[in-house]
Amino acid sequence: MNKDVANAINIDDLKQLALRRLPRIVYDYIEGGAEDETTLGANREALRAICFVPRILAGGSVNTETELFGQTYSAPLLIAPTGLNGLSWRDGDLALARAAEAAGLGFCLSTASSCALEEITPRVSSRRWFQLYPWGEPSFSRRLIDRAASAGFDGLIVTVDSLVPGKRERDLRNGFAHNIRWSVRVLLDGLMHPRWLGAVWLRGGAARLENLADFLPSNATARQMADFSRMQRNPSFAWRDLAHIREAWKGPLLVKGILSSADAVRAVEQGVDGIVVSNHGGRQLDCALPTAHALADIAAAVGTKTTLLVDGGFERGADIAKALALGAKAVLVGRSALYGLAAGGQRGGERALSILTDELRRTMRLTGCATVEELATLELRRKAFW
Repeated sequence: MNKDVANAINIDDLKQLALRRLPRIVYDYIEGGAEDETTLGANREALRAICFVPRILAGGSVNTETELFGQTYSAPLLIAPTGLNGLSWRDGDLALARAAEAAGLGFCLSTASSCALEEITPRVSSRRWFQLYPWGEPSFSRRLIDRAASAGFDGLIVTVDSLVPGKRERDLRNGFAHNIRWSVRVLLDGLMHPRWLGAVWLRGGAARLENLADFLPSNATARQMADFSRMQRNPSFAWRDLAHIREAWKGPLLVKGILSSADAVRAVEQGVDGIVVSNHGGRQLDCALPTAHALADIAAAVGTKTTLLVDGGFERGADIAKALALGAKAVLVGRSALYGLAAGGQRGGERALSILTDELRRTMRLTGCATVEELATLELRRKAFW
């Protein structure tokens, strides 16, 4: 393992290593949010505003094992679906999948991944999820669903909060739109990051959307893939279309991008197996409700009827404990894992997951919770000070 990565003591250390290694256009793609980035910051602020009321002298050891849909995870933690990971590290999706497998955790592959979904399952044995953007005609989703089923993915996550693209102003200023446009400024920045340039770009790394190759000519370029993805946005996708996906997918089905209790109730009525409480990491609708605020209400509405997961700003093991206390069964991390990937590939991803799980165990000991189930009974308060 890279010495700097091995010495990272928290997620922010990995973030700083990622900032040093990546050119600005790639780092901003990972880090940026929509418009004023209000929700991006609010996700973290909402988590920081939650305080524990610990129980003392509980004694004994802690067990972070969690069961999700019949599979055991070493902790209530999955790597969230993120696109274009090949820009951070060559074969970045596979590196993250292997990091999750080594840790006994879950991995979600994005529709917008840099490697095809068929490349994951032969190399990663279990806890593999596929995330579907319901783009284009129903036949588009059906082909990807059939491929995910044939490839042996364990579950399907349908993302419903990005039917039109968010206005990510960092990307607009950098000229990034799912492919890198090599202006003089971007080229000079790339040359100032030789470790990235040699390990990623000069060895074939590109902003390719390999899951879309099945829909395009065999010689399609990264730009053609990006153009195709933009044309496939489907703002007319509605509840009736989700019902068709439910019919097509026989395994666990989750809907990602819900912040409203009413929508959560409707999703359960549609027969989904789980909900990911998410605002897309602040990358879509700016000023959307922070997920830490939305989670408790959704848990009160449907928590006994379905499985709740959550994402959005989780950078500490204590954040994971708070999510479980608010009603989630597990947490998905996006940027936290990507900082590790950008800093050190698979080893960096492993380090990020290790930091989070170690912090979670420490938080459980200090709050008197021996199991993740006990975290659900942990008392929380919203801070009104400092």
